[in-house]
Amino acid sequence: MVHNMPFHNKALVDTLAEAGVQLPSDMTEFYNSIYGKKTAEVFRVMLGSHMKDDEVVYWGERKEILYREQYAKYREPLPGLLQLLERANTLGLPMAVASASSPQNISFILDDLDLRHHFKIVMSGNDVQYGKPNPEIFIKSAKSMGVEPSDCLVFEDAMNGIDAARLANMDAVFISTTIDARELDGQPHVVRAVPDFTHLNLQTLLG
Repeated sequence: MVHNMPFHNKALVDTLAEAGVQLPSDMTEFYNSIYGKKTAEVFRVMLGSHMKDDEVVYWGERKEILYREQYAKYREPLPGLLQLLERANTLGLPMAVASASSPQNISFILDDLDLRHHFKIVMSGNDVQYGKPNPEIFIKSAKSMGVEPSDCLVFEDAMNGIDAARLANMDAVFISTTIDARELDGQPHVVRAVPDFTHLNLQTLLG
């Protein structure tokens, strides 16, 4: 819904440096591997199994605070998002936010940009045991909306999310804000790959 990944990346790097963690040499591959995962999952891996749970929580929360501070004045919907949401509402399509982010981060976007009223269901990382690519959050969101997973269409900007959609038996539209759309070649459940929400026809996408 927004292009916030660069700010998540910077906050993560700043926090890991603060924690004394040596960063991987290939940051692009690293970022792509963690998008869609819960913050606690990322920091457990980066901080090591020896780190106490309360320390993992501390550094995870530290990262999210930095992210919100750094991104606050740049928040805005991606082009075409508001029109797509309004069209979906006109068609009577139930919608869900299925994000591994914290409730605070979700509110930071949905409430501060006045988007929450568009969605029937909002699920965060606190509502599931596993982040993406595990399909848990997509399947749980579909169930909460009262629809079959195969009748859902996922909008994703991360490979882990695309993989989660496939595992949930859901078609997907890939928003290529952070990853080259060519990386999605050969994935038949990805029905479109676009830079933003502009000019997407929901009736065509849903068949």
